Amino acid sequence: MLPTLFAPTPVPREPGPDRTDGAAAVLRTVLDRGPLARTAIVSETRLSAAAVSRHAADLLAMGLVWQPPDPGQQPRPGRPRIPLDIDTSHHVAAGVHIAVPRLTFSLTDLRGRVIASEHMPRAEHPGTVLDEVAVQVPRFLRRHANGFSVLGLGLVTGGWVDPEKGVLVENTALGWRDVPFRRALRQAVRLPVHVEGHARALARAELLFGTVGDGVLLHLFVGNAVDAAIATGGTLLRGRRHGAGGIAHLAVPGSTQPCPCGRTGCLQATVADRTIAAHAVADGIIAQPDLPLLLQAARTGDARALDLCRTRLRMVARAVRPVLDVIQPDVVVLTEAVTLHLPHLLPELSRELTGAADMVRAGSFGTDTLAVAAAVPVLASVYRDPLGLRTAGAAG
Repeated sequence: MLPTLFAPTPVPREPGPDRTDGAAAVLRTVLDRGPLARTAIVSETRLSAAAVSRHAADLLAMGLVWQPPDPGQQPRPGRPRIPLDIDTSHHVAAGVHIAVPRLTFSLTDLRGRVIASEHMPRAEHPGTVLDEVAVQVPRFLRRHANGFSVLGLGLVTGGWVDPEKGVLVENTALGWRDVPFRRALRQAVRLPVHVEGHARALARAELLFGTVGDGVLLHLFVGNAVDAAIATGGTLLRGRRHGAGGIAHLAVPGSTQPCPCGRTGCLQATVADRTIAAHAVADGIIAQPDLPLLLQAARTGDARALDLCRTRLRMVARAVRPVLDVIQPDVVVLTEAVTLHLPHLLPELSRELTGAADMVRAGSFGTDTLAVAAAVPVLASVYRDPLGLRTAGAAG
């Protein structure tokens, strides 16, 4: 039995932006600082006490926040200062990440913490993949979402994605173009479908659940697809037709690696997982072109494997250095397999980025990175407009 849509407790909607924007401000403040008393929320948001109380009542009724007991609170005259915190007991977000080797299915709570994840091999044709997703998502939810309402499905992959149209415009690593993700899945999974590129999804995750602050963020994703996302003041740069962040064809100084675009030395063609793994096979480091085998060799101290991993990071840094010169980010976050499994190699990237060593860090989500990325478009929608929420109950 597929999940069925239902509406949460109805919330009266007031005209004008204050109702939606105010509720979002309260929810984000509780996410960032909770548990937090209403008086502190008033101070943080600069909303009136009456507005905060009204928004808090809405969010409580929808199961987005709750009032945790405060055993340390001393009795005092007047109204008690009951804190609010994010309620992770009612709602979850589902997601699917589509990578070159496999699909990642995930379920997260409202704080972006992974409750469940599963993997399966990826078929070659996009239609076949979407058919499998349509079949597997309800089964995944039946296994893991009992007792929760499912807020929506995130569908995330690399390359150029148009989230408004719900379309994958192009992912050269997959060889896919103009794939209508949302249209293909919305009716099949009977959930709101939120589509996004993985670099922007992870940048949103850092903004929501990480510690990057509100300055200028450059997020780099390096896998088989190589993408970037730029955010300033907590807002992602979209660009024309949502094409901002396309760094796959930046030139890598000294690289002669052929690229499908017809040129040589493009960043994605030079540093992609499968390219590096193929070099490792050619150098006799591993027997099969599989990046995890290279990382395993590096972890055991194989000098040639470590050198190849360092070389990859240096090539990434040399290609993106002009981007840093242009946007002058406050934080550079790298999501990439080498630094995930061998974090002591991150300084190889930092050293190449002259003057940026103190701002470079690894992503916040470790081995859950792709699982978090998959669900974040749903969570971002909730925190952007909590009163516009539609939920779905997972079948038992």
